[in-house]
Amino acid sequence: MPPRLVVRDIALFERPVSFARPFRFGAVVVNATPQAFVRVEIEVEGRGRAQGASAEFLVPKWFDKRPELAPEETVQELRRSLLIARELYLARSGLDTAFGLHAACIGAQVEACSREDIPSLAAAYGPAEIDKAILDALLRSVGVNFFDGMAQNIAGIDARLSPDLADGEIAAFLAGRKRLERVAIRHTVGLDDKIEGEGGVADARENAGARYFKLKLNGDPEHDAARLIRTGNELATLPYDYKITLDANEQYADLAALATLVDRLDRDRALQPIAAKLLYIEQPMPRDITKASPLGALAKGGFIIDEADDSYDAFPAARALGYRGISSKSCKGLYKSIVNATRAAKWSADGEAYFVSGEDLTCQAGLAVQQDLALGALIGVTHAERNGHHYVEGFAETPIAEAEAFLSAHPDLYVRDRKVRLAIHDGDLMTGSLTTPGFATSVHPDWSTLSPLARPTARILQEQAL
Repeated sequence: MPPRLVVRDIALFERPVSFARPFRFGAVVVNATPQAFVRVEIEVEGRGRAQGASAEFLVPKWFDKRPELAPEETVQELRRSLLIARELYLARSGLDTAFGLHAACIGAQVEACSREDIPSLAAAYGPAEIDKAILDALLRSVGVNFFDGMAQNIAGIDARLSPDLADGEIAAFLAGRKRLERVAIRHTVGLDDKIEGEGGVADARENAGARYFKLKLNGDPEHDAARLIRTGNELATLPYDYKITLDANEQYADLAALATLVDRLDRDRALQPIAAKLLYIEQPMPRDITKASPLGALAKGGFIIDEADDSYDAFPAARALGYRGISSKSCKGLYKSIVNATRAAKWSADGEAYFVSGEDLTCQAGLAVQQDLALGALIGVTHAERNGHHYVEGFAETPIAEAEAFLSAHPDLYVRDRKVRLAIHDGDLMTGSLTTPGFATSVHPDWSTLSPLARPTARILQEQAL
């Protein structure tokens, strides 16, 4: 039986992070944003108390892209998501499994956030971060690493939130997992990033030797095609083979606009350096339009959802519309990623290939990148978007002593090069040091250097008072 636990305390913190270069995706440019940190204390039945931690960016205008909202308002939504989840998790006084606790709270979380006009994707952020910290504490309490613990289903994941699966299918999927020793990075090319020459996409000092590239789209087929032609010409100069994914971040207005781009990829010889290497196109249309728009003949091109993944039934619904994959992001929920990976394996056994991809929300050096990397290495993600190391200088504002502690504990993942930064080995990240007891980390932040999570003050609390 999986261990049962109760949450005794949840503390929320944040730290500012400045970018070394602007990152533009969709309609937003990010130059800096806070990183949230969660510290939990749990009591495990028969084992006493343990602490766990997690971290993730409070990213503006990704979880909620409504144009009428200012970027800071969408960050405030994520803070509210954390605060609402904190109260729900602490209110559960009885013993439960880690997943049982998540399952008991996620519905109430979505409902409470909806009352504050916070969309489901943002609502899931709070539980996602708290769940990671709880799992870290649980694994530490029993002295087991993430990979071994999940193979034993230490969290007690079952099918209560995914009735298309059976409990045994999830347990069998986990029991058969083997840690990937290496995960290739997929280098993100933002809409403001340089393409040609020094500092461009084929410059090894910029792409860190990546063999996979993720190219952002802006939703205008002609503009995107022109930029892709330039990018493809540059990538064709690489002395090794490579693969490409495209990410529109919901910018294509409808199927007609998307069909125009796909037709160009199919027919324009100038786009062949891209089309011949293309693995899939990620979240081309807005999430609401996605859910109402079967891909039809376009499905042969290979599409995945990301922002439309806002519930446990999102992947089966997307499959029915012609999508072949779904993203894994620990900020959307590690348990949902595991459930979706179970589905992909089950569906693929019938002949058609379905998959879970690794897409990251600029996961930063330290807890965030390690836990997301471990999740991908567990469920079989062989290459993952890793752009935190590209847009942020090392550990950024993290105190030197904390960065050095991560380097000492995880020497295969970090290197000292002026600053401590992510170590990329021939385009890959190594996962060996993630096998420490706990959720992929031997180190926790220096809590004394963090600020308490800022309390939302603007739109959300004003609307609550009305």
